[in-house]
Amino acid sequence: MTSPSTLSLALAERALTLIKVPSVIGDERALADLVDAWARARFGAAGVVRVSNSLAVGRRDDPRPTLSLVGHLDTVPENPDGTAPRLEGGRLIGLGASDMKGSLAVMMALADALPLDALPFNLRLVFYEREEGPYLESGLAPLFDAAPELKRTAFTIAMEPTDGAVQVGCVGSVHARLSFKGQAAHSARPWQGKNAIHAAGALLLELEQRGRREVTVSGHSFFEVMSATLAKGGRARNVVPDAFELNVNYRFAPGKSVDQAKDDVLALAAGRCEVAFTDLAPSGRVCASNPHLQRLVQLSGRAAEAKQAWTDVARLSEWGLDAVNYGPGETAQAHQRSESAPIEALGQAYLALEQLLRG
Repeated sequence: MTSPSTLSLALAERALTLIKVPSVIGDERALADLVDAWARARFGAAGVVRVSNSLAVGRRDDPRPTLSLVGHLDTVPENPDGTAPRLEGGRLIGLGASDMKGSLAVMMALADALPLDALPFNLRLVFYEREEGPYLESGLAPLFDAAPELKRTAFTIAMEPTDGAVQVGCVGSVHARLSFKGQAAHSARPWQGKNAIHAAGALLLELEQRGRREVTVSGHSFFEVMSATLAKGGRARNVVPDAFELNVNYRFAPGKSVDQAKDDVLALAAGRCEVAFTDLAPSGRVCASNPHLQRLVQLSGRAAEAKQAWTDVARLSEWGLDAVNYGPGETAQAHQRSESAPIEALGQAYLALEQLLRG
């Protein structure tokens, strides 16, 4: 195994410090305070906008084209048997290592090391809370409302884990609660009632047999998929259930609106159950013609890929911004029990972004 570079090790040590500050969704204040103190020391009070536990950092009135790096502060909840944060075997280990405290370390290190006034871009950094929760609870929208200049950028990079590849667009996500109604009865005499769980059987079979649908956008393949992810029903083992609920999650490709995605879920239900939509997140646009995207793809050394997940590229797209996903974390490690990330990938992401910013 090749030893990580000096740069990568320094970034890993910085990321390890961030990992050791817990920031589970809803409890990001301590990490936000740490980033706030760093940002004020680096940029001064005028260079920091803070809304709750979200921060926009950098010059607000710079005439140069702005390039923004965006990263969320929160993590998913810790697994009870998660391992202690550490560096071991060429990897950064700990909650948020891939998703996405390694990226936060890269963002901060770039701002510290680069001659910001001499770059062809104005660098803006965005750190925000509550990304891992419902679409409407994210801290990104209130921050952009407080700092509207963030919506005037030449290029925005959401530093989600991408295995070091540039991932374009993102799939949208609809969550819906499907409620099946029945009539209770003694399970010894089920013909006296109507089994709500059985009533969902045909629909569940359709979901099981439903294949993924490939949609090509600007040469990139996205897959539309629909899955039952939660189920709740029954009140006793000897009672025919009179109610049964499914949560169905539908991931849909760029180019399809939220309303069109809702229609797809209603077509699945086909009047067999009540449908209530509980979370609606749009898809992210593929900004294929943006020259900064093309340059970043070249610097990454990898072919661009489709983002087969939801990210805030979708929200940024809604605001008319050209945005992509790019980060050093590993997609397979996000939300894992003993989350980790390759140390060397931190240095590789740093160098690609440094070259992009230097023009």
